[in-house]
Amino acid sequence: MKTKNIRAFLGIDVGSISTNLVLIDINNQVLSSLYLRTQGNPIRAVQQGLKELRNQIPKNTEIIGVGATGSARYLAGVIIGADLIKNEITTHAKGASFFVPGVRTVIEIGGQDSKIIILENGVVVDFAMSLICAAGTGAFLDAQANRLKIPIEEFGAISLKSVKPTYISGRCTVFSESDMIHKQQIGHSIEDIAAGLCHSLVRNYFSAVAKGKNISGPIVFQGGVSENLGMRKAFELALGQKIIVPPHNTVIGAFGAALLVKEKMPEKTKFLGFEISDKDIKCASFQCAGCPNQCEVIETRIDKKIVSRWGDRCGKWSAV
Repeated sequence: MKTKNIRAFLGIDVGSISTNLVLIDINNQVLSSLYLRTQGNPIRAVQQGLKELRNQIPKNTEIIGVGATGSARYLAGVIIGADLIKNEITTHAKGASFFVPGVRTVIEIGGQDSKIIILENGVVVDFAMSLICAAGTGAFLDAQANRLKIPIEEFGAISLKSVKPTYISGRCTVFSESDMIHKQQIGHSIEDIAAGLCHSLVRNYFSAVAKGKNISGPIVFQGGVSENLGMRKAFELALGQKIIVPPHNTVIGAFGAALLVKEKMPEKTKFLGFEISDKDIKCASFQCAGCPNQCEVIETRIDKKIVSRWGDRCGKWSAV
């Protein structure tokens, strides 16, 4: 007797620090999820993610829809053959609303940026992102944990041991690093410095991202940094109320992308298959001199064949 295929939807979120994949079934149950380090090579991270996912799921799994999000969403969409490409605001709001119906504030801190999303009745009514300051991001926290010789996975737990968190400037990475080094030199404990860094990031978030926003509960905290117990505590102390860390908090952007493509239900998926993980994929760019705009055109080749171009305003290259 032939086994019935498991119909599934794939969401992929490619960012500067992590590349996340989530596979859900038609009942929105998570079949598999992956959190991988991008390590400056999104193409390799996507291919590695597909390889690992293929080994985790049953052979009779049929991917019938793919959604891409994240800072490298267009590149990821070309590589895997996405049916839907959405920005991070939309996918994170979708994921948060699924697990916490009625959520009104979403705090999301990823590797290269921080976001706040304000919702009313499940609809995004306001948002803000910080892209210019690394002092409030996961990359900054990673760097400081490394400087303190603390595994990032243990950073939060160590910070919770603090009796008196050290005050550390949070205006920018340069001030924060120099202030942290100074506090080390005058004898502050690692626990107090770790806790101080968490409070510093929270202050930076409220001044650089959430300033002027109407923050009300329920409040959801997600993204890679939400795994940090010290950051959770620092946010709760600053807000004076409980924050909710939802299931699949570190991969919730990919989960939201999977939900959105499931709603769209493409008639036939563009998914290029798991075998794309074994292909030779190259990405490069060139500057078009056809007009004063001088657009930077990005070109992707799979096994030396051009499969996509984008970045031009007029469509001269992307329409080909």
